[in-house]
Amino acid sequence: MSKIRITKQFSFETGHALYGYDGKCKNVHGHSYKLSVTVIGEPISDTSNVKFGMVIDFSDLKKIVKEDIVDVFDHATVFNKNTPHVELAKELKDRGHNVLLVNYQPTSEMMVIDFAEKIKKRLPENISLFALKLQETESSYAEWYATDN
Repeated sequence: MSKIRITKQFSFETGHALYGYDGKCKNVHGHSYKLSVTVIGEPISDTSNVKFGMVIDFSDLKKIVKEDIVDVFDHATVFNKNTPHVELAKELKDRGHNVLLVNYQPTSEMMVIDFAEKIKKRLPENISLFALKLQETESSYAEWYATDN
């Protein structure tokens, strides 16, 4: 049987700030992120399986990515918890804002690494994460490929 790649796309709104950065992105701002998730595997060959012919049901992939990434990051503000932004984060949380403190600088590059780890943990054994593309703006994105890692 052939290996097949399938891709599902997601979108979410997230704010962040890059502590120590020397440009405008040191300020709190947001993006309309687009995330493309590509997995690879063999289509199910068991004709008695209700998912016969599928690598993975798109709805199963959607559930994984929604629960671990989209629902967590959508309309949240992300800060590196190892910076003075924790004071701002506390103030925002105290005012009822959705704030995420992460162990990394919340760049697209670092976010896509985080997302890859989260997704890989949830995929069935016979399915592998092939690639991720996290688009921050219309012309800027970060990509993660299993073959590079």
